[in-house]
Amino acid sequence: MLQRYAADIWSPAERDAFTNWIAANPEAGDLIKGSGGSRKVRWTASGRGKSGGARVIYFNVMDETIWLLIAYTKGKFDNLPTSFLVELKQGIEDAL
Repeated sequence: MLQRYAADIWSPAERDAFTNWIAANPEAGDLIKGSGGSRKVRWTASGRGKSGGARVIYFNVMDETIWLLIAYTKGKFDNLPTSFLVELKQGIEDAL
């Protein structure tokens, strides 16, 4: 899911910059209640700046393993629907 949305938000170089940053900062972002431990972090998007930019939901599985789950802009969702968070939590539990 991340790749589909990320292509609309970032160039390949911008996506790589985010991936490198999150790998070095796996505890960044805020924990999302009801998501099974996923976190949300803000990141710049082309021409939008940080506050109007992208939000990335990710899950830190263990040291050196981070699942990047979804990237979206504030214009797409201000907050993710509760039903999505429930599905996200279930998917993480099933995968672990």
